[in-house]
Amino acid sequence: MKLCNISVDGETHLAIETGRGLIDATAAGFMKNMDAVIRGDGAEELRRIAKDESLPLVEKPVYANVVNRPGKLVCVGLNYRAHAAGVNMKLPDYPILFSKFDNALTPAETDVTLPPWESSYDYEAELVIVMGKTAWNVSEDEAKDYIFGYTCGNDFSLRDAQMRSGQWLIGKTMPGFGPCGPCIVTADSFDPEEGKNVRSYVNGVLRQNGSTAEMIFSCARIVSYASKYIRLEPGDLIFTGTPSGVALEEKEKVWLKPGDVVDVFIEDIGTLTNRLV
Repeated sequence: MKLCNISVDGETHLAIETGRGLIDATAAGFMKNMDAVIRGDGAEELRRIAKDESLPLVEKPVYANVVNRPGKLVCVGLNYRAHAAGVNMKLPDYPILFSKFDNALTPAETDVTLPPWESSYDYEAELVIVMGKTAWNVSEDEAKDYIFGYTCGNDFSLRDAQMRSGQWLIGKTMPGFGPCGPCIVTADSFDPEEGKNVRSYVNGVLRQNGSTAEMIFSCARIVSYASKYIRLEPGDLIFTGTPSGVALEEKEKVWLKPGDVVDVFIEDIGTLTNRLV
């Protein structure tokens, strides 16, 4: 099942992406929000609504954040071998964890502001895990049971600030620097271990072309490891790392600038688009 949050007259509605188009489940009488569904409430009713062909379709959705109340935004660095090689960094023995603040989260098709006092802005297409249960010290074998679903993410980065110290935070967490969406695909219909294409485009030009099969640490390993140090809660988002092809890897680096449009495509999820201003 594919679910998304949309904005309707200033309110956030839960919508379902179906074979015939997007259905506004809230307008159809569904009384729960995305956060409640992530916690396990209302899935059967949503399936019934998705099958109702009498319901009207949303023609031009305005997307809202994939979760109603943003929680933790946890990120993994250097999780693709080719990317680690491209930035001349050693392959990690354990997942490298860092974070973004909650106001880094922004919806699909929204503008992201690049402050003019910096310049080394970069893109990172990433598969994002959406947590469905509280996870604290869970095993790798158990970890998949704690995942609600997956979405597309872009770990926008300010490289100069990121590289000033071993702490990457200030280079990662400017407002809007964690777009996610447009939808969440539930874990029962998406398996990253099958090898899903992960691509990014800048102004329509392909920049990254990888696969989740190339990840050093699987989603289950990431959730298990992170849960030993961070109490993960339903609705928390985990950015799982980026494939090779970011601007930082190039000899002649072409940083992002206002006016650029970045698309993140993940097979069987969709395309996350954001314009830079």
